[in-house]
This record gives sequence, C-alpha cells and structure tokens, in this order.
Amino acid sequence: MPASLLAVIHCIYGMHDTRLMIVAALVCATGIYASFAIGHHAARASGSAKTSWGLVSIVASGSTAWATHFIVLLAFKPGMPAAFEPVLTAISLTCAIVGIGAGVWISIRSRQQWQQFIAGLIVGVGVTMLHYVGQAAYLVQGTVAWDLGLVVPSVILSLPVSGFAMVAVGSRNRRIRSTAAPLLLLSIGVLHFCGMAAMTLNSNAAVKFPENAVSPQAITPVVAGVSLALIVLAVFGWRFDLAAKVRLRQDRRRLRELADVALEGLLICQDDVIVTANDSIEFLSGHEPGALTGLAVSSLLPGLDVSSMPEREEREIDLISVEGKHVPVRVLRREVGLGHKIQTVIAVRDQRERLKTEAKMRLLAFTDSLTGLDNRTRFFDHLALHTASRRNRDRSCAVLMLDLDRFKAVNDTLGHPAGDIVLGMVADRLRSTLRDNDIIARLGGDEFAILQLTTDEADAAAALATRIVDIVGSRPFMLNGQAIHLGASVGIAIAPDDGDDPAEIMRNADLALYAAKASGRGAFRRYDVSLNEQMRERRAIETGLRLALAEGQLELYYQPLVDARTGSITSAEALVRWNHPDRGLVQPSDFIGIAEETGLIVPLGNWVMRTACTEAATWPGSMSVAINLSPAQFRDHSLVSHIVQAFQASSLAPERLELEVTEGVLLSDETGTLETLNQLKALGVSISMDDFGTGYSSLSYLRKFPFNKIKIDQSFVRQVPDDAESSAIVQAIITMAKCLGMSTTVEGVETPEQFDFSVAAGCDTIQGYLIGRPVSRADLAVLVAAKCKAEGLSTAA
Repeated sequence: MPASLLAVIHCIYGMHDTRLMIVAALVCATGIYASFAIGHHAARASGSAKTSWGLVSIVASGSTAWATHFIVLLAFKPGMPAAFEPVLTAISLTCAIVGIGAGVWISIRSRQQWQQFIAGLIVGVGVTMLHYVGQAAYLVQGTVAWDLGLVVPSVILSLPVSGFAMVAVGSRNRRIRSTAAPLLLLSIGVLHFCGMAAMTLNSNAAVKFPENAVSPQAITPVVAGVSLALIVLAVFGWRFDLAAKVRLRQDRRRLRELADVALEGLLICQDDVIVTANDSIEFLSGHEPGALTGLAVSSLLPGLDVSSMPEREEREIDLISVEGKHVPVRVLRREVGLGHKIQTVIAVRDQRERLKTEAKMRLLAFTDSLTGLDNRTRFFDHLALHTASRRNRDRSCAVLMLDLDRFKAVNDTLGHPAGDIVLGMVADRLRSTLRDNDIIARLGGDEFAILQLTTDEADAAAALATRIVDIVGSRPFMLNGQAIHLGASVGIAIAPDDGDDPAEIMRNADLALYAAKASGRGAFRRYDVSLNEQMRERRAIETGLRLALAEGQLELYYQPLVDARTGSITSAEALVRWNHPDRGLVQPSDFIGIAEETGLIVPLGNWVMRTACTEAATWPGSMSVAINLSPAQFRDHSLVSHIVQAFQASSLAPERLELEVTEGVLLSDETGTLETLNQLKALGVSISMDDFGTGYSSLSYLRKFPFNKIKIDQSFVRQVPDDAESSAIVQAIITMAKCLGMSTTVEGVETPEQFDFSVAAGCDTIQGYLIGRPVSRADLAVLVAAKCKAEGLSTAA
C-alpha cells in the first residue's frame, strides 16, 4: 500500500477524535441540506425575497464548509498545544462564502452540463481556499512541514468531485440529484484529510503563540453557534420543503382534475417518468386507473425523446397499448411550473379516426363513387406518372377515350337511376377487356378512359378498341327484364407519337373520339393532325355563331304546310339559316349540333321565337307558324315567359303559334314537362309531337301530355304507298290520332303518290318538298300572295 495512503488512513483513525468527526459529518449534511432547501425556496420566490433567500443560501453554503472544516480541526489531536490565528480564520470563512457563492450563482444562471461543471470547479476552489487558509490559521507549538505529494493530489481529486456534485445538483433526474450532497461531502473530506496528512508536526516548546491567537476552547462556541444556526436553517428548509411538496401535490391534483375533463390524453411527467395521467390516455392505452404512474414515457410512446422534443411542435408516433397494439397518435409537448418544479405535459391525440377519414377522403377524391373506377383526377395522375417514367425508359402507352352511344335515351326514357345502374354494368364489361396493368377510369357522364401500358405498336390499341366496341354493342344490357342496346365510340392517342404532355395526349384522344362519333358511332378512330383542323373549324363555328347572334347574321326560312283537302297554305315551319359574311348561307346541320353542345341553342331558340312571331304577325290571319323546341331550350325554366314576351312584342295571337317537341323533350322530367306544356296550353298555343313513331314509348305518352297534333316522321312516308307495312303504320297513326281527337301532319312528302296516299289516309296537313322547299320570308310572302289570289282570299293579317 502506498505510503501516502497509509499516512491519510493514520491521520483519519489515529489523529482525530471520532466523536467530533461524526459531529462534523452531521453538521456538513445538515448544512448542505439547509443550503439546498433555502436555495430551492429562493428559486420559488420572487422580487427582494428571492435575493434575500439567495444570499442566505450562499452564506449557509460557505458556513457549512467552514464549520465542517473547523470541527474536524478541533477533532485533530496534534499531541502538542494548538491555537487559531483569528485573521486567517475569518479570511477562510470569507473565501468559503465568496467561492461557493460565485459557483452557486453561475450554477443558477446556467443550463448546460459543462457550465454546471465549471460552477462546481469554482465551488471546489472556494472550498480549497477555505481548507488551506484555515490550515494556515491552525497554529501549533512547534514547526510544520508540508508534503506536496499529498497537497497537490488533494486539490486535483477534490476539484472534479465538486464539479460533478454541481452537475448532479442541476440534473432533472432525481437519482442523480441525490448524489450531489455525498459528492460534495466527499470533496471536502478529500481536501481535509489529505491536507491534514500532508502536515508533519515537530514539537518545539520555544515556539510561542501570537498574542491574538485564539485557543480551541475559545473558538469552539463560535463553531457551535454556526452549527446551531445551520440546524435552524435546516429546520426552515425542511418546512419550506414540506410546504412546497404539499403545494406540488395540490397542483398535481388540480392539474389531474382539469386533465380528466380534456378529451385528449394528457401525461404529466417529471423528466421521462409519468407522474400522473388523465382518464382519456388510460382509456386509449387500455391501462387501469393509476397504472401509468411511475412508468417511463418511452414504455408508452417508444421513440419519443421528451427532453429533445421542442415545445408546441406536433409529432406523429405510435402508442403501445397494454395489449401491445400500435395506436397512431399525435403528441404535443408543453412545460408548466408546478411549485418549484418544471413538469412536462404531453398531449396525446388519437389519430385513428382522422386517418380513416383521410383515407375515405382520398378514396372519394380519386374514385368514381358510381362505378368504383378511378376518376378523372386519378387517371390524369396515372398518365402523368407513366409519361414521366416513359421518358426515362422509352416506353409507349395509349390513351383510349370512349363515349357510349344512345345512352342519353336511357336517361330520358328510364330515368337517371336506371342510367346509373347501366353505367355500372358498362364498367364491369370494360374491366373484363383489360389486362392487369391497364388502368380504367370514368371521366364523367357516360365517358370513360383507359390507359393501356407497354404498348409497342398501334395494333395493340386498335385491338383493344375493337374489343371495347364489340363488348359494349354486341349484346344488350338487361335491366328489370328490359333489353337496353348501347354502343361505344372510341378515340385513341398513343404517346409519344401523338403527344408527350399528359394534357395533350388526353386532348388528342378526345379529338379522335369526337371524330369517331361524327363518323357514325360504334367505331374507333386514332388521332391524326387533321383533327386539329376540324376542331379549329368547330371552334370557329362556335365563335362565329356567337357573333352572328350579336350582329344579326341569322334569318328565318319557312317551309309551308298545306291543307290535305283544299291545298291551301295553313302554316309554315320556321327554320333558321346563317348568312355568314364569308361562307355565305350556312345550313342548320353545320351549326345546330354545336349550338346544342355549347348551350348556344337557348339564346338561338329565343331569337327564333321572337323573330318568327314578329314575322308571322304579318301573314294572313288564317296562317300559323310552327317552331321546333330543342330539349335544352325546353329545360329552360324561363321558356314560358319568353314566349309570352314574344306574343306581347309581336301582337301575334297565341292560337297562331304551334310548338313542335320531340319525345326526348318529354321524357327527361315528366312532372316538369307536363306542367310547362299545360301552361303553354293555357295560353292557347298548339302543341305537336314531332317525329312520331321513332321513340320508345310514344303511344303511352300521347295520353299524358296535351298534344293537339301528331307529325308522322318522314322515315315512314318514304316507303308509301309501295311498302305495305309502312303504309299500314301511317294509316294506323292517322286513325289513332282521330280517335284521340288530334290532327295529323305527314312530313317528307316528295312525290304525287305519297301525296295522294296521305290524302286518302285522312291526314289533315301535308309538308314536304312536293309542297315547297324552305324559302325566305320574302319568297314566302310571294307564295302566300299567289295562293290567296288564286283562291280569292285576302292576304291581310
């Protein structure tokens, strides 16, 4: 065993009074407790009280070290007379107070561990100065020799221990904090016993004490008084601690009561230990009431580092329930002061319902609810993703846009709910034609799109389009025992040949679809650049038609109808024509379809109504004017008011207006349609069913709606009188109309034989090229004047 260690052991056990050493240890422990307790109370206080109690804590810390040191000095048995030098004794106390106070001050203002360690070193320097200045004040009747081999190690060993003691004081971990007092006591002990062992005393009776030297008996009451004061302070500190703990318990109880009201889960933690938890978090985690108290936060929320998590910053994490299930939660950390302690409150919000809702929202956002297919947005995202990857991998793809033929008739005749069911059936059939990696979507209405991936040649897209046309149109869709016949038109665009940009590919596929429908439906068409010119032509017509309405480029032509018995002109059907400044006379077939698609048919129809009524008011009073109503115009709720305004502006008698409606107009909304027709009927307007015999259920609707006339479609008239079946149909319709009290008009009469048959069959009026082609207003006036002159009638209105 080293000689220096033996010297220290001999100094402790051979040269000290054991009873006084025990007293010194008790005073030191009491003083440290009093210092810490008063210091914590100072931290909780405010204003001047905070400063006052802080100073008391600092003085108590220095006095503790001083009293401990001098009690141990009194316990020392040098074997010769001893005394104390009063000035150095006072200086030693000052060193203790100043050094320890400076370290404590730095510790209070510091947060980081290295700063706490520096504060501890300063405390250690203060204790070191206290010790060695105090030992210098210790006088013996003899000489003193110092062993630096023990002095230097005592300083080197005690200073780090003091540093770690202050680090422990500032720790938020209770167990680490509990080591602060023993470490500080160890630091003081190392200094004293190593320092005392470093002294070699040689008795010399010739040595005299200074006159101001204080005997041990004289300094003992001072040390005892300081010790007693420390005990009193310890009592105060104990009371402060008790009061603080009571307040802390009360605050925690109130916080728990408030937390139980919250719907969110709340954890109140000290460091990483759960102090208390509310009912919501206990229910969420499945723990029994109170079972979470004392558990580590990481056991409930693994991966959550409470100390490094910023305040008010939400994080997504999994909570581990008592059954071991992972529950997705969102956590938020906040620090609150309870008494003198900083408590961490962790709010835990269950995210299961939110995640389910978000999943449903994503499903709704990207899925067509009617068919379960992707919607337009999702399809475009797939196309964009694939075209981006295609640029990297040089892979082609095809987009097929398809539209159902004759689907509108399903909605009109059977209603939209039935149409929705049919769309679901169509979607199922389309799915069956695709490969696993192909993508299908419903874009809206009866329009679908397919993304055919890894297409190496146009033949693959054409083959798929052929299958689609065949599977939709080859066999009917059965709904409630009724066969529904549909068709499909398909437009194809292949990337990269027909475009690289997703929007461009879809636009070109749509152009190809438009061309396929225009070519007769039930077919497919691949995009080519000529379609762009056709689309530009269509847009030019749309733009020009808007301009035509604004600048008066439209005019009405009239096709006369004659009485089957007398041959007199009884009415004329108004037909719109467009006098284009560059193209000349544009036929209705070139722009009516575009007007219906773009919604221009409503203002166009209103213009026809006003103009026809105004011009018909100049005709002979026996003549009426017939005007066709488009489905879009008929669905306009202001139709009746527009007709009334036309009467008022033209002074035309309502009895001279005949409105022609097709079956498609009647079937979209039976209740609304019947109401509108009854309003028109009440005005005195005559109502005709146009193109009779071409719909699904014309006979059933004749009883429901207030028709005055039936116009027999020219498709039946073309075959008479040679075709017996067509002749029988025309004869049956005329007979049925008479039985229902309605008049009839035969359309499309072009030969004398057709005229003679119609007259013989008993129709009321006849219309067709044999009678007269559509003519301008002026030519009609000449024609009417000639007829009236020949019949001896007046041409006055």
